[in-house]
Amino acid sequence: MIQLSVNLNKIATLRNARGGEIPNLLQVAIDVQKFGAQGITVHPRPDERHITYKDVYDLNSILTKEFNIEGRPIKKFMKLVLDILPDQVTLVPDYDHVITSNSGWNPILYQNLLTETISKLKDHGIRTSIFLDPNPKFVPYVAKTGADRIELYTGNFAIGYANKKWDCINPYVLTAREAIKNHLLVNAGHDLNLENISFLIKKIPNLVEVSIGHSLISDSLYMGLENAIQTYLKKIESSYYEYDENKGL
Repeated sequence: MIQLSVNLNKIATLRNARGGEIPNLLQVAIDVQKFGAQGITVHPRPDERHITYKDVYDLNSILTKEFNIEGRPIKKFMKLVLDILPDQVTLVPDYDHVITSNSGWNPILYQNLLTETISKLKDHGIRTSIFLDPNPKFVPYVAKTGADRIELYTGNFAIGYANKKWDCINPYVLTAREAIKNHLLVNAGHDLNLENISFLIKKIPNLVEVSIGHSLISDSLYMGLENAIQTYLKKIESSYYEYDENKGL
């Protein structure tokens, strides 16, 4: 079954807008787990604009489900993840000038950096994933780094879905198939929502985890957090079984 990891960055953004501890990030994390999500994702950026490094340490003490930490492998980030030893680290090229992640790595240009970083993480038993644009030619270079997974950046898929969903899905399908050939599992994340996630799941082979934050938290304003999580889980489950029955055709 495809796992749902809930990204809590948006909760931290709301808290930071006013200061203090409302909404309480730790309580939300406890509730997200209680309501059925299989994992928690956070992305502490160097400027700590939403999730802070302290948040990550605090969350580690109360999480019982999978913990996925995303980020750029600067010295401060590497110290954090090697202190915490999360279940998974997703390496993301989170450039300082962007509001949110808007591209994946070029594993050809950054082969040495990614290989050295992943070696350190795997020495500590941490599963590794590389945030990647949907481009099949990149996949063999990811495999050379020693990574366990790719995370497909789905921002462009989300933009194209409304008008050209058949066109926009093709590079994702081809990249996922190339991942299978190179013995890599596939995660996906960025701007996934209740409208587009089913189509993605039905078309992407080897998909094992989706990370959803902005849309899920936004939906929870109308639906309530528990109902939002359950709705996403049901959508993921029904889409997965439909894909399985049709073999992605």
